[in-house]
Amino acid sequence: MKLVLATNNKGKVKELDQLLKPLGFEVVPIGQYPGFQEVEEDGDTFEANAIKKAVAAAEFTGELALADDSGLEVDALKGAPGVHSARFAGEPKDDQRNNNKLLQLMEGVPEKERTGRFRCVIAVSTPDGKTQTADGACQGLILREMKGIGGFGYDPLFYVTEFKKTFAELDLTTKNLISHRGKALQRAKEILDRLRTVQEG
Repeated sequence: MKLVLATNNKGKVKELDQLLKPLGFEVVPIGQYPGFQEVEEDGDTFEANAIKKAVAAAEFTGELALADDSGLEVDALKGAPGVHSARFAGEPKDDQRNNNKLLQLMEGVPEKERTGRFRCVIAVSTPDGKTQTADGACQGLILREMKGIGGFGYDPLFYVTEFKKTFAELDLTTKNLISHRGKALQRAKEILDRLRTVQEG
């Protein structure tokens, strides 16, 4: 059964592919469907953006589609960058510029106040527009310098005290177990299992 991922982010596709393959889905990135217009993420919440992307991908491809919207919420910045995480430093999207802006805004913030979390909402949509969501979060600290070369986005600045490593220093298997996306996907697996059972039944 095909499952279209409504993203062209290679790092995200790699993570989701590893998490979804065991479920028996043929994971296909939306980039394999020419002509799909990137959805404007103008929602006020991660949930609104995820639903909008999943519905658009399912309608365009005629297949079951999965989209996620995720981002970093930093307590010292009153929850920013939040839904604006991908374009925190403006257009076009640029991980390095986003990280530099975060470091700049966090200058002088003491260790105990450098708390934050990655949050993720996953939406699964059928071609007829029926959509269900699942969410997950992972707590961490914002470092004063980037560490690690893996992952993407804010991973080099997001430190998980339990493992004494940033997301960019963790291997993908470990990251998928503890990450916001991994937790959301564990919950989304129940949705996908039900949909596949209906399809096969």
